[in-house]
Amino acid sequence: MSKNVISKQAPMLEHFNTIIIGSGPSGLSAAVRATEQKLSYLLLEAEQEPASTIRSYLRGKLVMSEPRALPIRSPLPFTASLREVVLHTWERTIIDYNLNIRYGSKVIGIHRREKWLELELADGSQITADHVVLAIGVQGNLRQLEIPGGDVPQVQYQLDDPQAYQDETIIVIGGGDSGVENALALTGRNQIIILNRADDFSNCKESNLTQLTEARKRGALDWLLETRPQAIEVNTQGEFPITVIANTPNGIERIPCHRVIARLGALPSRPLLEGFGVGFPTDDYAALPSLSSHYESSVPGLYIIGALAGYPLIKQGINQGYEVIEYILGNPVEPADTALLRDKFASFCNDRGVDDVLEKIRKSVPLLKMLTTLQLRELVLQSNILQPEPGDIIFKRNDYSTTFFFIVEGELDVLIDEADKPDAKLKAGQFFGEMALVSGRRRAGTVRANTKCVLIETPRRVMQKLVDSVQSMRRVLNEVAIKWVVHVCIGLTLSEEDLNDLATHATPKSFAAGEELFHEGDQADGLYLIQSGSVTVSRIIGGREVVLYYVAAGNYVGEWSLVSGEPRYATVRAAVATEAVLIDASRMSDIIARNPEIRSELDARYLKHLQDQEKRQQIETTDHPSALSNQSTPSNLISFLIQQGVGEATDVLLIDESLCVRCNYCEDACADTHGGATRLDRDAGPIFANIRVPTSCRHCEHPHCMKDCPPDAIHRAPHGEVYIDDSCIGCGNCQQNCPYDVIQMAVIQDQPERSIWQILLGIHPKAVPIVGGSKVAVKCDMCKDIKEGPVCVRACPVGAALRVNPEELLNYAGGSNSDSITNEVFLTESDGN
Repeated sequence: MSKNVISKQAPMLEHFNTIIIGSGPSGLSAAVRATEQKLSYLLLEAEQEPASTIRSYLRGKLVMSEPRALPIRSPLPFTASLREVVLHTWERTIIDYNLNIRYGSKVIGIHRREKWLELELADGSQITADHVVLAIGVQGNLRQLEIPGGDVPQVQYQLDDPQAYQDETIIVIGGGDSGVENALALTGRNQIIILNRADDFSNCKESNLTQLTEARKRGALDWLLETRPQAIEVNTQGEFPITVIANTPNGIERIPCHRVIARLGALPSRPLLEGFGVGFPTDDYAALPSLSSHYESSVPGLYIIGALAGYPLIKQGINQGYEVIEYILGNPVEPADTALLRDKFASFCNDRGVDDVLEKIRKSVPLLKMLTTLQLRELVLQSNILQPEPGDIIFKRNDYSTTFFFIVEGELDVLIDEADKPDAKLKAGQFFGEMALVSGRRRAGTVRANTKCVLIETPRRVMQKLVDSVQSMRRVLNEVAIKWVVHVCIGLTLSEEDLNDLATHATPKSFAAGEELFHEGDQADGLYLIQSGSVTVSRIIGGREVVLYYVAAGNYVGEWSLVSGEPRYATVRAAVATEAVLIDASRMSDIIARNPEIRSELDARYLKHLQDQEKRQQIETTDHPSALSNQSTPSNLISFLIQQGVGEATDVLLIDESLCVRCNYCEDACADTHGGATRLDRDAGPIFANIRVPTSCRHCEHPHCMKDCPPDAIHRAPHGEVYIDDSCIGCGNCQQNCPYDVIQMAVIQDQPERSIWQILLGIHPKAVPIVGGSKVAVKCDMCKDIKEGPVCVRACPVGAALRVNPEELLNYAGGSNSDSITNEVFLTESDGN
């Protein structure tokens, strides 16, 4: 590759071998390397100073060096330092290297000519180059709140000087690094609340996450997860000038404050890049440009690096600046992640180069064609390569694993029920695990290898981050997940054509806790498939609302009106934050008309519902004569259990107070088998009639305690038990995040000898690695390592303590008339079960 200033056939314009656009870390790194290699280059910067993005950081902000394990190849110096130190170092480097940089030079057009690239500048001048490196970043077009009140004066989208704000209540919207850093900078002098639409801070750098959790632990700030602002109202009276109305997992909340700082990232740069002729892999507005492994775009000679290519971390950009100059010069240089990928492929196609294996994976799995080469490399780096043999189980039905799988080679069987005959087959190029990805719920079926396979197993967190940036992939996954819900809920007899039709035209719906899906007396709009969360079904009886039963995810509601042709029989309301899929009434009616098996099933369910509701109404009005004001009616019991978190639980401990003799054997047995610290408090929990919900873990479907655990010490076992392993550091985040107050900080002692309860219950002690002094988080683990089951239940001499499946319990509560829950068999009677 030529290093001459003027090409042999250069136009009559100023010409360079390489023009670098943007003097951020990526552009500066490229310019420094180009200077070392004596390459003819020019660095163009639209502003009057270099590194405008770093200059926009908070004064005194610590600029972190992430990922920590990634070495820096470039001679551009960079270590974790204060913003001012980083800027001074780079300004010094520009002088020391005598970089060929022009300020105030904004590029407004790039055009591919026959032999070179022509750049058009805002001042009307033109420059040509053999190669152009685009390193402009994405911070020039900040995303803003598109809600009522998002433009009031108290809302800002940048924070320059945190010292300028004192004694204010400030809401920071955004759970990324910018939002977290702004929130941390404002603590100490203000009351800070972070609103994060995600259920954790997975997009944060590790060091930011550590500081954030420590700040919350000491009460310096607070946050609301899975929360979206709906509107901002201006207050004409009172202390606070505005109120943020937010949709939270617990419903709509109104939060008064002095100001809002919204850090929502930047709008995609697609229009600009398309104006330069750059191609994209999909039609998504937020898609990243198509790039080769050498960062070259679809426009020959035009390279894109740094944040514009989807790599916002400074270290990544600096390395890419170095590498792109080497690629332009034709010098062989491996990307920094090549050695890591080579290790990943050690047992799979180890006779091929890394690029060849990646291309094989891309060609084998159509879904991965939506990713850029760089995105694919990152996905594989964060995933596992599995090679199961025929008969190997990938996961079992009702498992709680949440990873996602791409099939590169082989064939697998899907088994919905316990029968050994496969209900469906999965082949190379397909994927599975989308239900766990979308809803986080148990596996709907068993997947077993039928032939020798090669699978890519990707963590749920990695996939969620990826689909957030690749909207076309999100749409495909949602469509497949909807199709699977239809398949499981409505029946396996539907033709592929009908399944595709329903999935294509289904409408995803989101409901906050307490929000109605539909109301009694409404005209039917369709069938609702509950994808995640849960709902209650209620009617007005005797002048008040009576909860009839509970419906968990994986089931459906609303078929009554479709069968009877009458208005809605009952009101359906989200018990917790719920995702549902609506199938239009007319489309569903067509499907029912063409499928007599489904019609027969729905008719049978409809008749059973009528019988159940007649029986329930008799219970409400006959067996409870003080009827509809008596707190001990079954419908009030359901409401009580929902309020205690049973709607999101997978296992719940109950105590029948009519039998309990207050011996405390349950607590003693728990303590003696768990290092001296009991995991339950028999007297602390709320009580309804004779049923107490003691302070003990519910093992939630979406465990609150798992969020923001720095050492990742909280896990879910295959059978659903949520437990804390020995890596706990005692930070207390899980204790603060649990809404049911069932986690405590305790000192765990050695157990060298068997306790009385271990002897009586036949339990052998296990080594306890955490010894005296240090407090760690402890909670019920449902005695997952004890074959005989929970000791609290087995230690009860009168049978007052029992652990139950919440779905069965809620169905029982809606259909039983007995006062003693221990005297009945839990029957499944709810809609869809």
